[in-house]
Amino acid sequence: MDELIPVNIVVADRSYRIKIRPEEEADVRRVMKEVNEKIIEFKTAYAGKDMQDFIAMALIMYATHPVTNAGKAQAQTSPLLKEKLEHLEQLLNAHLG
Repeated sequence: MDELIPVNIVVADRSYRIKIRPEEEADVRRVMKEVNEKIIEFKTAYAGKDMQDFIAMALIMYATHPVTNAGKAQAQTSPLLKEKLEHLEQLLNAHLG
């Protein structure tokens, strides 16, 4: 079995500790950077909404648009990364809901 490493990721100024394979770290950090950038964009565009709305909007947009900010096609999301994002969404819902 692959060795998992613990990493801290930040989503909307909240830190979450997850375990991932070392070779996924760069991708996870890139995805989280893009998600946080989208959250900031949505906060600017839709003032007055709840933070959970911004997070959900960013994650939905990221999950449904397989193109990075640079306009390059992304590789298909790995099942493990998809599982981690779903788990992260559950954590966010528990904390913000």
